[in-house]
Amino acid sequence: MPEFKLPDLGEGLTEAEIVRWLVSVGETITVDQPVVEVETAKAAVEVPSPFAGEVTALHGAAGETLPVGAPLLSVGGPAPGFTEPGVVVPEPAGETEGSGNVLIGYGTSATKRRRRSPRRAVAAVTSAAVAPAPVAVAPERTSTAVISPIVRLLAKKNGVDLRSVPGSGPHGVIRRCDVEREIAGRAPSGEGRRIPLKGMRKAVAEKLATSRREIPEATVWVDVDATGLLAARDQLDGVGLLALLARFAVAGLKKFPELNSRVERDAIVVLDRVHLGFAAQTERGLVVPVVRDAQALSTRALSEALREKTAAARAGELTPADLTGGTFTVNNYGVFGVDGSAAIINHPEAAILGMGRIIDRPWVVDGVLVARKVCQLTLAFDHRVCDGGTAGGFLRFVADCVEAPVRALADL
Repeated sequence: MPEFKLPDLGEGLTEAEIVRWLVSVGETITVDQPVVEVETAKAAVEVPSPFAGEVTALHGAAGETLPVGAPLLSVGGPAPGFTEPGVVVPEPAGETEGSGNVLIGYGTSATKRRRRSPRRAVAAVTSAAVAPAPVAVAPERTSTAVISPIVRLLAKKNGVDLRSVPGSGPHGVIRRCDVEREIAGRAPSGEGRRIPLKGMRKAVAEKLATSRREIPEATVWVDVDATGLLAARDQLDGVGLLALLARFAVAGLKKFPELNSRVERDAIVVLDRVHLGFAAQTERGLVVPVVRDAQALSTRALSEALREKTAAARAGELTPADLTGGTFTVNNYGVFGVDGSAAIINHPEAAILGMGRIIDRPWVVDGVLVARKVCQLTLAFDHRVCDGGTAGGFLRFVADCVEAPVRALADL
């Protein structure tokens, strides 16, 4: 009986949390059909099955976290063309389509892959070591219907009697979220609630802690007259403030390449290409999508790329690859109504540039005090890769571009 194990979803991920099952026991599935939506530390993705047949067991419930290599589901028969890992046999007569979503080690046919419309299905994953298989979902609820050892351990550590916990899973199975709800409900009044660090929240926490622990960062800032920047945005149809800031940042990195680098052991690696990350707020929290090869894009093309990535982030359609590999980050935290921020560098990058809110402030122009649109630019940088002169030079270049955007764009 074929058993589909949780594959390696890439970028060194070791586990994933089940968000929801897309199939049920007894249902007949086809090759490449998405069967489960999981949330990794980087993104929520739909995982396609390399097998076809009848689903006989679902190994895990929504809210559970499974390690790579643990069984996901079992089916009643192998997919057409499936054989031992790494071997492909011809499809039976009449079959014209096989597993287009390549799962290394499961086999695939050479036919063109099918497109999936809801969310981007995982396109390339690798098989992992076999983990102990959980028991399949029980058809009937018992007094303690628990299928996950993680759930049992959580209950034991927190003194929860599983016999008193109502299960929200199929056939009354007790899920991890049921136990967590029970723990939160027992908290004395005024002591708050427990929010587990898992999935993306856990990944962000670990990255921020690593950044603070490993990077000796320093911050420089400057107030700028953004009146001309707002005028340029209004004249450039479809080009937003973040796109203009990003355009100036990329140009600044060409002049000060040390800030587009990273520290690797005992060396500073200065990178030739700018993979620009930008902070985007979503329902799942703060994410940093990456626009690759930003140095090769025009201002309008860069603006379109930022807009597309933002839409995909808010729709939950970003893949792990969309959220990794950045070399420099920009952040418009002015949308939150704040003037400045001592931002944490997105490890292992070397710097992050931010822009605060634009407000009316008194400003001296040609010796006369007038009201202008003013904002603050901040740059947090890794002091190992450069000194204050380089960081200040970069920030001053960007500030000059913000204050005279038309002249700056003409030279880019």
